[in-house]
Amino acid sequence: MAVGLLVGTLAAGRPADAQEAPEARATAHEETAPSAYSADAEFLYVCNQGNATVSIIDIESLEVVETLDLKALGFDANAKPHHVAVEADGSHWYLSLIAAGRVLKFTRDNELVGQAEFSTPGMLAIHPTEDILYVGRSMAAVNPPPSIGVIRRSDMTIEELDVFFARPHAIAVRKQGDFAYSASLAVNQLASVDTETDALELVNLEGPTHTLVQFAIAPNGKKMVATAQLTGLLFVFDLDDPARPVVSDTIAVGKQPWHPVVSADGELVFVPAKESNEVTVVYLKEHMAMAAIQGRGISEPHGSAISKDGRWLFVSNNNTKGVYEPEGAASPDASPVGTVAVIDTKSLKIEKVIDVGPNATGIGAARKH
Repeated sequence: MAVGLLVGTLAAGRPADAQEAPEARATAHEETAPSAYSADAEFLYVCNQGNATVSIIDIESLEVVETLDLKALGFDANAKPHHVAVEADGSHWYLSLIAAGRVLKFTRDNELVGQAEFSTPGMLAIHPTEDILYVGRSMAAVNPPPSIGVIRRSDMTIEELDVFFARPHAIAVRKQGDFAYSASLAVNQLASVDTETDALELVNLEGPTHTLVQFAIAPNGKKMVATAQLTGLLFVFDLDDPARPVVSDTIAVGKQPWHPVVSADGELVFVPAKESNEVTVVYLKEHMAMAAIQGRGISEPHGSAISKDGRWLFVSNNNTKGVYEPEGAASPDASPVGTVAVIDTKSLKIEKVIDVGPNATGIGAARKH
């Protein structure tokens, strides 16, 4: 492992489009750990987009305790699980399936208890105080509706909220709960959404097409960042007026930056750069990139998450090109495994590499609000 130093308002309603939750509960477990799912246990959920499974990692032991097989629940092998959102208390977690057009709801012990229908769902964001889950559209959707999903988590009924731009993908909610944000892959626009009134404010960005992938918001709600796939930039927004994000800086963070995350103390931003095979570390207050984490297991880094205590940074890796080879691999012809790199947030060292399913993409863990 190496650590290298790097010096106008629109009002919108919500047309109803509800999907009833299934009556029956279902489970599909390759491995079981009945005692593992106690109320105080903490888990990381890893989407394996290549084989329609989810790897469930115990954050205390840093071991995979279960692999949830979506095929056993009746979903296609090409269902493409993409992103995860977890309730703050860990009681439920939510999973987007791009190709199946569903957002699923699971209990802590991984029982499927609800689902909502939504065309090509991608990124997910939980409202911290209200019964709402926001859903963006997948990057795989070429021409999806210009709207995001608004799911009532208690019964998984869903409505759509127009955002008026093409290919809405990035999605986030301030921990203060007052505003949500969406951004376009196709045009240089993002929208703030008043979570109480659904009023939208559109913000235009200058320059070439940036293709904003995902947001992360500081715990105090004062700053937001967004990754730009095509220009390799991290946009820093001031949220002094959360309805009108203002660009305060842009920082070069490597090729194809993907899902960023802010540290528990709000000091750092960790930015996986898919084509650079590195994770850029940015001082948020100073707007300065200070390190690039590279090493075994970091291969096409995609998603990121922080443990509740702030100790661990988890980074999922597609590894579709097979740059990382696990020890004792069955054969060179086997599908490359995905990985989760476990990084100490203080030392910035890779402490462990956890092998998961092929093409590991979005990940999620419960965070304190």
